[in-house]
Amino acid sequence: MRDTRESRLLLVLLIAVAFALITVDIRGGANSPVDGARQAAAAVFGPVENGVAAAVDPVGNAIGAVRDSGKRHDKISTLQAENEALKQKLGSDARNRSRLNQLDSMMKTAGEGQYGIKAAQVVAIGAAQGFSWTVTIDAGSNDGIKRDMTVLNGDGLVGRVTTVGPSTATVLLANDPDFTVGTRMENSDELGFATGHGDRPLSVQLLNGKAKVNPGDRLVTFGSQADKPFVPGVPVGEVVRVDPSGGALTRTIYVRPFVGFTKLDIVGVVVQAPRTDPRDEVLPAKPKPTPTPTVTVTATPSPNGQGNTNIADQNANPDGNLVPNGNPNPPAANANPPAANANPNPPNPPNPNGDPNGNANADGDQ
Repeated sequence: MRDTRESRLLLVLLIAVAFALITVDIRGGANSPVDGARQAAAAVFGPVENGVAAAVDPVGNAIGAVRDSGKRHDKISTLQAENEALKQKLGSDARNRSRLNQLDSMMKTAGEGQYGIKAAQVVAIGAAQGFSWTVTIDAGSNDGIKRDMTVLNGDGLVGRVTTVGPSTATVLLANDPDFTVGTRMENSDELGFATGHGDRPLSVQLLNGKAKVNPGDRLVTFGSQADKPFVPGVPVGEVVRVDPSGGALTRTIYVRPFVGFTKLDIVGVVVQAPRTDPRDEVLPAKPKPTPTPTVTVTATPSPNGQGNTNIADQNANPDGNLVPNGNPNPPAANANPPAANANPNPPNPPNPNGDPNGNANADGDQ
């Protein structure tokens, strides 16, 4: 249809008629004059619409499934992320409990020694400086950490700070072969120098070659001048072996450190030394020895002179079996048979004159 004046006039007329019918239909309500025409159109075009819808719906559903697949994938990804977060939370709860226990133990140690500490976490093992036994902690100069500060945890001496950065620091561990610390024996106060040997016990050179040392004796740090690099009283370890002195001026002992250097996590850097030497106050209490049960053997004399031996209210027969309340010894003959009564006064010597009383006449007459 070409765009002419007549076609435009016809279009305007159709629009006007449509608006007029709409107005009449709305005003008529249920009694609209065009209701019959609407019903007739529905009767004619309704089946056609249903048929077209039945043919088009599968295609529409497929298109909708493709369109919604992204949403489903996003939902699955969200659920998976939530599950992973839940797993991490459950795992982190156990880890957090472990860290909390380590922190509590370290704070107890710091409190007993009156150490001012800065808590830190081990974030790396080893360092670029080439030390064989070092760790990196997440505290540095911005946290008040300086070189040659003592590092400890809840068990005892960890090491000393060797390198400090703005937010990290390197700690030389006490088991490194280049590590040396002055030590003092518990109770005896014998002094020495401990040196690390990697995963083996520390070796301690005692200054007194005649010092009396036994396995199980414990050592603490002696302390350094101006408390750097070591503050006094930090637990070091327990003696496991003592070498004979052999008349030497010094004596070597071997000490198992209290700290497990392969499982470090929460540590503390001593930023303030104690006012007084805590001596042995920081050492943990020694475990009480378990009492060993003992068996008491008692002998009960019997009227006939035989002994009745009871061992924990049970007796053994000759076959080795325990017989309750029995006599462990079979009846035996009396070891001391009755003896004849002897006259305590010795008999009179015989009288050469035959007098039974042994009297002799002064003049020798019978």
